Formats: sequence, C-alpha cells, structure tokens
Amino acid sequence: MNTTLGLLSEEAAARFLTAGVLENSEPLPLAAIDQVSEPTHWEAEPVRQLFDEAMKRFTPAERTSADAWLAPILHATLRLTRREASDPRIWNHLAVRMAPDYVYWRHLSRGNPASVARTRLIGPFHSQAFARLWWAAELFRDGPDYKPVVLACGNQDVLNTVLRLDVILHRPTAQAIIRLLGTGVIRTGRQVNLLAQVVNTAGSTLSYEALAPDDPRDADAYRDWIEELTSVLVPYDSLPTGPPDGRARPTSVDYLATLFKKLFTESPAQET
Repeated sequence: MNTTLGLLSEEAAARFLTAGVLENSEPLPLAAIDQVSEPTHWEAEPVRQLFDEAMKRFTPAERTSADAWLAPILHATLRLTRREASDPRIWNHLAVRMAPDYVYWRHLSRGNPASVARTRLIGPFHSQAFARLWWAAELFRDGPDYKPVVLACGNQDVLNTVLRLDVILHRPTAQAIIRLLGTGVIRTGRQVNLLAQVVNTAGSTLSYEALAPDDPRDADAYRDWIEELTSVLVPYDSLPTGPPDGRARPTSVDYLATLFKKLFTESPAQET
C-alpha cells in the first residue's frame, strides 16, 4: 500500500472505471493509477485502517449503519482545511486507489449484475463515498461536538437530501435541522425530505444569517487542531473531539429550530 494519499484527477480516474470495474468483476490497475496520481503529505495507513475497522464492526446487512460511526472518525483522522477538502482529487484517489474495496462493500447495488454507481467513486461531494462523510462531519458538527454528526449520518435521507442544501453552510441552520431530528419532530424519510424542502424554499426569501446570526469560526483554533494530530490518538470506541473553533450561537439555533418546526408542521404537504 502507498504510504501517503494522493491526488487523482477526475479525467484520469474516469479512464479506469470500466463496466467491469464498476461491477467489481475486474481489478483496478493500481500501478497505472499510481503513475497518474500526485503524492501528498497525508499518511494513508491511519485512514485505510478506518475502513478495515468499519468492515469488521458492521456486517454487509448493517452497512448503512457504518456511516454514523465512520464520518466523525474520518473527519478527526483526515484533518483537512475546507479548501483542501474541496479538491475532489483527494477523494478520487481515496476511493479509486486506496479503498475501492470499501466502496464496493458499502455501495454495491443489489441489481443483476450488482454494480457501484460511478458517482460513489468520482462524484460530487454529496454523493462520493468518502467526501460525503467528511463533509457531513464538517457541516453538522457543533464545534468540537460530533454528536449531531452521528444523528445526521444515521439517517440516509439527511445524507442524500439535506447535505445538498447550500443553507446548511450556515451553522445554526444545520444545527436546527438536526435538533428536529434528535427531538423526534421529524422521524421518517418523507419527513426529512419535506423539512429539507420547506427550509430550502424559505431560505430563498428569508436570510437565515440575518434572522439567526452566528459567531465567526476560530480559524487559528482549527489550524491548531489540524497540527496536533501527530500527538493525538483518534478513538474508535468513543466519539473523537473535533476542532475547538466555536459552536453555533445557541440563541440562533433555538430561533431557527422553532421557525423550522412551524414551517414543517404548517406545510400543506405535511402527512396526516
């Protein structure tokens, strides 16, 4: 195994994703992938070990449950800035070169023939197998607290729908949505999708940033958290501690949670 992660362009990766590869019936040409990948300074082994551990802890029948366990630990192990995480090349390399076996294990369809969607290997951040987990952890964590991430990633409709919304870049909005999930206001997949719809629609006319202002994140604290990784052991059996760059403003989360509950319950599409 390579000792470091790499950067693999989408154009280069796409050439290797034949029908046989997507169906897991032919191997990926690892040597050829290495030739077109650019090395980085991020160590590969700690990240690779996460995927091996997930496949030990969860059976194939429980594979969706692995998301809630893996997301916060992946975020705490692969400590990236948002700018670095916005580069799809690292996620392409992780999925196509370093851990395609995990992508098959987690996302292989039950069709005939079974296959993995191309977007799980080189897709947008909200679909790609590893980018979606890292970004879910980044956008739904409350400062150092990853408990909201576990709630978010324990619901596939949150990952599939809410993660796509631009409004969750506003931290109080993200926390308010997860609060409604955690308190049982929303339970079913249909309710999650309806909440996402009403929050997104209202956000086109309401400025959540103005209604529920947030404090700026502490960029220096985030950078210190990244740099301390060499002296920190990321736990597997308990939640790690995220970056101490500040929590979402509580009064703003309270306000938006009340607003979103009202929008949700008064929606004409609300199920009876």
